[in-house]
Amino acid sequence: MARKSGQRIVYILAFSLLAFGLAGLLVNGVSKDSVYFLNVSEALAKGLGNLDKARLFGMVKEEGLRHREDQLEVEFLLADKDHPDQSIQVTYQGALPDTFRPGVEVIVEGGAGQAMNGSFVAHTLMTKCPSKYTQ
Repeated sequence: MARKSGQRIVYILAFSLLAFGLAGLLVNGVSKDSVYFLNVSEALAKGLGNLDKARLFGMVKEEGLRHREDQLEVEFLLADKDHPDQSIQVTYQGALPDTFRPGVEVIVEGGAGQAMNGSFVAHTLMTKCPSKYTQ
C-alpha cells in the first residue's frame, strides 16, 4: 500500500511540474510577442510616446511623402481611414512593396520610442492588396 501512495505522489509532482512549465511558457510567449493593433486615431489617443511596440493601420497621404531611393528610406503621413485629418509621421527604411503609393491602405509595425523626431519608426511595412485582385 505504501508503495502505491509513493507512486501516486511522484505522478502528482511530475504532472504539477509539467503543468506549471507549460503555463510559464505560454505566459512568456504571449507577453513577449504581443503587439497592439491600432488605427491612427486610437494611437494618437493613446499617445505616441506610449507606443513602444505597435501595429498601425491607415492610408498613405499624398502630402508629406518623401522617398529617398539612395538610402531605401521613405517618410510619409499615415492617416486614419475614418478621420483623414488625423495622421502620424512614419519613417520606414527598407524595400517598399510595388503597390505602395498615396491613397493605399498600409499596415506598419514598429514603435515611437526609437525616434528622435517624434515620428513612428516602422520596421515592417505591408500594403493592402487593391480590390482589383479580388473576385
